[in-house]
Amino acid sequence: MTAHASPLVAAQGAPRVRRPDDTAMIRMAAQLTRDLAAARPAVYWADLLGSAIIGYAGLALAITAGGWLQALGVVVAILALYRAGSFIHEITHLRPDAVPGFRTVWNLLVGVPLLVPSFMYENVHSLHHARTRYGTAEDPEYLPLALMKPWTVPLFVAVSALAPVALLLRFGILAPLSLVIPSLRRMLVARYSALSINPEFRRRAPEGAFARHWAMWETAASLWAIALLASVALGWFPLPAFAITIGIASAVTVLNQVRTLVAHLWENDGEVLTVTGQYLDSVNVPPPALLPVLWAPVGLRYHALHHLLPGVPYHALGEAHRRISAAMPPGSVYAEASYPGLPGLLARLVRGAQH
Repeated sequence: MTAHASPLVAAQGAPRVRRPDDTAMIRMAAQLTRDLAAARPAVYWADLLGSAIIGYAGLALAITAGGWLQALGVVVAILALYRAGSFIHEITHLRPDAVPGFRTVWNLLVGVPLLVPSFMYENVHSLHHARTRYGTAEDPEYLPLALMKPWTVPLFVAVSALAPVALLLRFGILAPLSLVIPSLRRMLVARYSALSINPEFRRRAPEGAFARHWAMWETAASLWAIALLASVALGWFPLPAFAITIGIASAVTVLNQVRTLVAHLWENDGEVLTVTGQYLDSVNVPPPALLPVLWAPVGLRYHALHHLLPGVPYHALGEAHRRISAAMPPGSVYAEASYPGLPGLLARLVRGAQH
């Protein structure tokens, strides 16, 4: 299989992730973490509600205050809403009965207000974890960035700044129009209904219960987007406040895009990888590093471990990492996926793209 057929043409370079499976490591990791598989509802609810309350309080402060208080509100809003939004990843992995009502409340508090309802990630992220899809042209969340032209890295981040405006257009204008224009509807479903980074990914139309779930939350997001645009046009929501809100939402998407840049090494050229190869193409940024708590929240600092054990909930990944690290011999394959921090990972990616 070849690399992604994309206008971002891959530069020459050979991937370093061709590894046979380390079955001993995989087996030991699974055995050591069997008791960590259960989600703890109290942790999920406290974290989500706390993050959302703090985030919207920060947004209110950013809109109404001035000077250093406004700056504080902006920073708090960005970090807290980013954390609250990151739970969309957990929703894709949670069993429906693990934390009852969590998906619904998340959509009401975060998904609809930020115009990223959970259907845009559900049944999409699972493809990224599929054994034979990871890192291939059929993976919606993969581009071989380390093998592409150097300009693709800054472009990858810059484009994300436009996401809030694009989402307003998608839900507030295109979605209503698509109800009476079938060709637009087909395009909207296939190309603009997934949180993906692979420009060649095309989504299939939903079916059954998931189609009803999709329709409900798309309708809610569309009504919210229309109301927001109308309130600005009528002067009910002052333009400066709207600009601050869009700016904060844009900063959240840029922060997430930077985090995405270092979630993997992006060194696969499109071939099917072993589980160990997928693990080594992914990244852990464990303690003692402190800043990953902010830029890789809700367990995302253990992204390689998550690919090894996708069923372990976010709040148990730290303990899982400690157990596995302590049990592995010196120089183990497990340790190869751990990195000290964001700057080194970004530098590595840029250097790779320059060769």
